Amino acid sequence: MRPDDILAALDPEQREVAEAVRGPVCVLAGAGTGKTRAITHRIAHAVRNGVVDAQGVLAVTFTTRAAGELRQRLRQLGAPGVQARTFHAAALRQLTYFWPRVIGGDPPRVIESKLPLLVDACRSLRKNHERSELRDIASEIEWAKVTQIGPEDYAEAAKKAGRTSPVPAEEVSRLYEMYETLRRDRHLVDFETILELTAAVMTEHREVAGEIRRQYRYFVVDEYQDVNPLQKLLLDTWLGGRDDLCVVGDPNQTIYSFTGATPRYLTGFSVEYPNATVIKLVRDYRSTPQVVSLANRVLDRARTPHKLALIAQRPDGPEPVFAEYDDETAEAEGVARAVRKLVTGGVPTREIAVLFRVNAQSEAYEQAFSKAGLPYVLRGADRFFERPEVRQAVVLLRGAARSAEPGDTLALTVHHILSGIGLTPEPPGGGKAREKWESLKALADLAEDLAAAGADLPAFVAELERRASEQHAPPVEGVTLASLHAAKGLEWDAVFLVGVTEGMLPIIYAETPEQIEEERRLLYVGVTRARAHLGVSWALARSPGGRRSRKPSRFLDGLTGRATQRSRTPAAADRRVVAAPISCRVCGKTLMAAAEQKLGRCAACPADYDEALLEALKAWRTGVSKKEKLPQWAVFTDVTLQAIAERAPVSEQDLLAIAGIGRVKLERYGEAVLELCRSTAHHTEGA
Repeated sequence: MRPDDILAALDPEQREVAEAVRGPVCVLAGAGTGKTRAITHRIAHAVRNGVVDAQGVLAVTFTTRAAGELRQRLRQLGAPGVQARTFHAAALRQLTYFWPRVIGGDPPRVIESKLPLLVDACRSLRKNHERSELRDIASEIEWAKVTQIGPEDYAEAAKKAGRTSPVPAEEVSRLYEMYETLRRDRHLVDFETILELTAAVMTEHREVAGEIRRQYRYFVVDEYQDVNPLQKLLLDTWLGGRDDLCVVGDPNQTIYSFTGATPRYLTGFSVEYPNATVIKLVRDYRSTPQVVSLANRVLDRARTPHKLALIAQRPDGPEPVFAEYDDETAEAEGVARAVRKLVTGGVPTREIAVLFRVNAQSEAYEQAFSKAGLPYVLRGADRFFERPEVRQAVVLLRGAARSAEPGDTLALTVHHILSGIGLTPEPPGGGKAREKWESLKALADLAEDLAAAGADLPAFVAELERRASEQHAPPVEGVTLASLHAAKGLEWDAVFLVGVTEGMLPIIYAETPEQIEEERRLLYVGVTRARAHLGVSWALARSPGGRRSRKPSRFLDGLTGRATQRSRTPAAADRRVVAAPISCRVCGKTLMAAAEQKLGRCAACPADYDEALLEALKAWRTGVSKKEKLPQWAVFTDVTLQAIAERAPVSEQDLLAIAGIGRVKLERYGEAVLELCRSTAHHTEGA
């Protein structure tokens, strides 16, 4: 790839970023505007033109997955030597390397959770707290540490910052002090201490600072609106007075102030660096004009500087749907119906998300989706590769890879191993069993995809280990249920923002103007997760029959006349706009079972299908199964074949409308299935 080729596919503003190869540079990048594309092309362009060696670049981001994505894109652009890491990973690497030389002995052990130490701190102080209280206390300690506040100053600082302590502030101070004492005595470090010690070692040992600064002279920091004072301290220490720095962020997506993050480093960048180049990215390639318009209007009344009004680049899509319900149960069931309608229309469940303000809101949707037979995935629970069933599967697959024989079929081997620990042809009803099944199914689907690309079992295991190190989970087939905070950085074809009421969004404890504005930005983040379909809903009461005293969020005022009308009258006709239940095409009865919904009729109702087509489909499946050495259900289940025979699809869109047929199976088998349907229909007409 020639240097000019790197710039060829960029829009004018992205190209301006890529060509600004010397810092300081500040990129204000709105949602969906291709910021990762811009900064990776900037790095690759600088490397290919000899501005900097790849080994001299340190690209810093906030999640392991984002760092992995940066590395992958840079490899594709011809810059494989660039270091892309999180703040903590970069600091820990440096600290571990220099520790024996400047301090001596073994480096301290890293703890991933503060809870065990806090339990011991409580025991030492003869205190007894619930686990939920300990989690909140841990959050307060993290806030104090990233804002450089010691135990002795916590109470006063928390009061000044308007923080609500889970227990009296003086008690948090004592627990914080004891936690730090135990941590030091046991030679442990937490994530905040890693950053503190790295900055301290560089400050106190000039030779360490010199070596690190000779290694890294070109810095890029993603999501700069989320930087906290401790991370800024480390970044300044790395820079050592230099200004070859490019920062990227969106002040409209500042939603982590409660953790100590502050957008002032981003919005004040040109003050800190008066000669900085400031570039705005506002062309939105993610969302339709209808979604972009709503996102812009959400921020119309915001007091946020640099609002970055987005300009949509995609074709038109459906208008956002606003719906009001009598209670939370009705809202969850209405959303489930809307999801079912999208799935029937060809939207994969993994491309649909339901987003809420707090995790406690997920329960109603878990119940509604289980009742409707819709698979779902809870985001923000266990990390995929830390789930017990996934860890067990990886161990078994790793063992099988060591003894694999040439010619072993990847998909068949993986299915055989996963079947032994719980993967069945059809999913269980719900709950933990369903979650386990979805995890194993995701591994099986990934194996099928890699097998189609020619991978063998050792290559599959290597890919799993790479993904685990980068927290890059395979797509799980199911609707994502997640909080608005957990959804940041993600996107889906369809998004439902639920529970958008006063007291929930904005949350009831958001009192100051700054806190209210952050809640408004949360709604903006939610809206901009949607590519095409967007639903916004709220319920007037918590429970069926309850007092209907809730009001739609103030953030919806002026967004749509219908929203204002619904806040006064819960018109049933408006609610039906979300979706209709799936009814049997024979008798009209509402279908509840997943298999019946897939067929579009009750199991007891007479089937209307071409028997010759069903037999042809089964014979074709047998042949594919033998050729690919897969169990027949792994090609298509009996229910899916029955649904195909009954609906006789004539296009790819018709096929996608059948549950159980996604993009992967469409690409692999779609043409053959459609040809069978056409040839059987022609034969029948001729007869």
